Amino acid sequence: MRDGIVLTQEKYASDLLKRVGMGDCKSVNTPLSSSEKLSLFEGTPLGPTDATRYRSVIGALQYLTLTRPDIAFAVNKVCQFLHAPTTTHWEAVKRILRYVKQCTKLGLKIHRSASTLVSAFSDADWAGCVDDRKSTGGFAVFLGGNLVSWSARKQPTVSRSSTEAEYKAIANATAEVMWIQTLLYEVGVKAPRAARLWCDNLGATYLTSNPVFHARTKHIEVDYHFVRDRVKQKRLEIDFVSSKDQLADGFTKALPVRLMENFKINLNLTKL
Repeated sequence: MRDGIVLTQEKYASDLLKRVGMGDCKSVNTPLSSSEKLSLFEGTPLGPTDATRYRSVIGALQYLTLTRPDIAFAVNKVCQFLHAPTTTHWEAVKRILRYVKQCTKLGLKIHRSASTLVSAFSDADWAGCVDDRKSTGGFAVFLGGNLVSWSARKQPTVSRSSTEAEYKAIANATAEVMWIQTLLYEVGVKAPRAARLWCDNLGATYLTSNPVFHARTKHIEVDYHFVRDRVKQKRLEIDFVSSKDQLADGFTKALPVRLMENFKINLNLTKL
């Protein structure tokens, strides 16, 4: 493209669909149903052969997420059942493949940007897992206008409030931002000293500068409080963004069709 490049795995996606016998499957517009909550205890356990196939396909989908952040949450979700997959989980994997069928040409666009500001969007879905009530955290990190890093991952501990879940997500995003800032410095790229992080939870935003704002802070693990140190050093600015403008929303939950399309646009995903 004249105004940039598009990183795509079109051939890999097409070959994957053919390998699992879904080259001519009916496509869908979203990788997961927004109304379905996958559980460890739903469906009939897969036999050894089918379970191995399940794990193989998920491994292939994980590789596809290198240029397809739009399926990051869905792939992370089905990865949580690798140890005991069922027929319900396999149906979820097939839905992801049907979604990939709908947009095999989709890729991540990288374009020239006048800005070198490192910015990030952080979000969390509090107690979203129906089995253990752990939260899912996600972030999207941009260098100028280009998406350079993203994550969709279930948090390792249970959060006792939405503020705690959001604060943990902020901490994970901050660690990634710090790594990118260090990398830019080492390769000689000049960037603004302070990165910017956007969060849609006011409580978590206030906690970054006022540790006694809520009594709930005592439930947050100590190792997450390095975020406030980064703010005090003026190496990080954390601002509030409304939920409707939260770019990382699709990394924490399944989205309906309209929101999914907006999610892809915001991440600079485009078709060749």
